[in-house]
Amino acid sequence: MDESQRRRPDTLAAQALGALDAVGDGLVPAIHLATTYRRAADNSYPGGRSYARDDNPTFQPPEALLAALEGGAAALTFASGMAAALAVFQALPPDSHVLAPKVVYYGIRNWLSGPAAALGLRVELVDMADPAALEQALRPGETALVWAETPANPTWVVTDLARTAELAHAAGARLAVDSTVATPILTRPIEHGADLVMHSATKYLNGHGDVVAGALVTAQDDDPWQRIRQVRRQQGAVLGPFEAWLLLRGMRTLPLRVRRQASAAAHVAHRLAQHPRILRVHYPGLPDDPGNAIAARQMQGGFGGMLSIALEGGAATAIQVAAEVKLWQRATSLGGVESLIEHRASIEGPSSPTPPNLLRLSVGLEDPGELVADLEQALATL
Repeated sequence: MDESQRRRPDTLAAQALGALDAVGDGLVPAIHLATTYRRAADNSYPGGRSYARDDNPTFQPPEALLAALEGGAAALTFASGMAAALAVFQALPPDSHVLAPKVVYYGIRNWLSGPAAALGLRVELVDMADPAALEQALRPGETALVWAETPANPTWVVTDLARTAELAHAAGARLAVDSTVATPILTRPIEHGADLVMHSATKYLNGHGDVVAGALVTAQDDDPWQRIRQVRRQQGAVLGPFEAWLLLRGMRTLPLRVRRQASAAAHVAHRLAQHPRILRVHYPGLPDDPGNAIAARQMQGGFGGMLSIALEGGAATAIQVAAEVKLWQRATSLGGVESLIEHRASIEGPSSPTPPNLLRLSVGLEDPGELVADLEQALATL
């Protein structure tokens, strides 16, 4: 075990694994803007780099920090969460059988239901919260990848990672987990058997709403990982140097932000669960949530900063409530310092399986009592 694996997440993040400005010993790493590197007279590259598309030193500190936080062997950053996720699928052999959840981020679902077929992928959506359904859908020797998301957007369904990994591996498949909402502060999927972990780094990892980024972490630096690395190299889906620098800056406060947001979300969820105009609060931290027991076992220190509420009435009622809030911001994203509210079905479009009466809430760093009061006054307008 190296020193980075012995350190606590707070220490790893705050010191960014000791990343420094190599030229002046500054405590903040430098931004490297060069796109190409000089050869020596013998035609070698003395600095070990040839071209910045896949080899910019500004990528290395956030990648190293994320790998350490997740307990993985290596990490790669990408230009977006979608770029990171699709690299996993694009690195699969043609005609691969893939299992993915029925409740999953809509961008992934839309890609799997359309463009994936052009790559020869055979995709099947299953109830990933039901191990029996997963076991029945697996095709031993044929299923190449099981894709899980937990808690899953936008109803925060929880997947039992240890059981899912066991079933996937028994069938000869690899397990990739979208852990954007849990973050490595609350769940480390590799410890539960995952082969890959994906993050939309735009969200909690950056946490300040000023970077679009994605990331992958691997349990092993193996041949499948090298194929993913090759996809990134060939497609050029890399971060710009400034975005990589901003991502590292955001990650240095990740443990503090995530724990505070999880605590605040729990407060909001418990309060709203008692409101007469709310039919249901989707939050794995509530005792009556179907995923509560599993979440309590695999999420350490909180249940995340995301929840959704189902209101009496339909889309018009939900949109009206969102229109009346004062503190919550009506915007599409999650994991930032400011609290966001959105009518999710409007974002996902006519093919969305999201209930029309659902509002998705991303709890930020504001006072949780004031956030609840703001929602209560909005609900009072109905």
